[in-house]
Amino acid sequence: MTADRGVSFPELLAASPVILGEGAVIERLRRADGIQLDEHVVNSALIYQDAGRSALEGICRQYLEIGQRYNLPLLLSTPTWRAGRERIAAAGLAGRDLNGDNARFLAGLRDSYGDYARQVAICGLMSCRGDAYKPDEALSADAATEFHAWQAGQLAEAGVDFLLAATLPALSEAAGLARALAATGLPYLISFVVRPEGTLLDGTPLNDAIASIDAAATPPPLAYLINCTHASFFRSALLHSSNSSPLVRKRVIGLLANTAPLSPEELDASTGLVEEAPEKFGRDVSALHGELGMKVLGGCCGTDERHIECLARELARR
Repeated sequence: MTADRGVSFPELLAASPVILGEGAVIERLRRADGIQLDEHVVNSALIYQDAGRSALEGICRQYLEIGQRYNLPLLLSTPTWRAGRERIAAAGLAGRDLNGDNARFLAGLRDSYGDYARQVAICGLMSCRGDAYKPDEALSADAATEFHAWQAGQLAEAGVDFLLAATLPALSEAAGLARALAATGLPYLISFVVRPEGTLLDGTPLNDAIASIDAAATPPPLAYLINCTHASFFRSALLHSSNSSPLVRKRVIGLLANTAPLSPEELDASTGLVEEAPEKFGRDVSALHGELGMKVLGGCCGTDERHIECLARELARR
């Protein structure tokens, strides 16, 4: 079953001064009482369980209600970060339309918000095959195109508004992913994890990464994001004197920010949640709209509804 297209993300992006991104979902579910994430598909199978579906819906509705309250366009991502064919089979769910069911679940939530639903864009969320903090596990470009084509097609068929490949640590797999996403005909974004010195985790300068992917994929990404990165690291990376450039600052349109100013290696080794005051998060992330022209701003690890509320309040003031 193919869902009707809901929102034109390119049109929403062109018409909106700023778009609010959701906050953390998987991390919040991991800390929720009575919720067990699957070792293979993480949060994707929760929609088939009463308690899991309720918990997932509650978090998504918090972000929807914040966007509606401040009259800000909103980006929501399907709970499909790890829903590739390989992982679905390992989880014993090969007979389920896991990507399509999650896309329709989220579209149903959006549609319950009346007129505001027209301001909510749903992206089909994907990521790398291996550990997002370990660039040495990245697939080659050709292998990534083949590996990710199936999930990209499933999400496109389900009727998402656009595709997003996020938390990417290495150029090779990002380039292959871009080709797989481009082949669906949907608009798509590529989102990296970056270091303060303006490189991907594999050491590729942002300049080179964006130029390579723009040349390799037809059509190229609509734009790029950075995620799972602290606002201070993001600012440093985009303003780096040699690894960034005006082109990078034009093609990168936003940040889904962590609350912890830690490297990926430090985050990976952290045994507890490293939080940042919601008010500080809101001020620092919203400042990137005025300073660097960022149009998509939201949260990643460490954030919850308090951080997104403070960010939305600051963006609405601007």
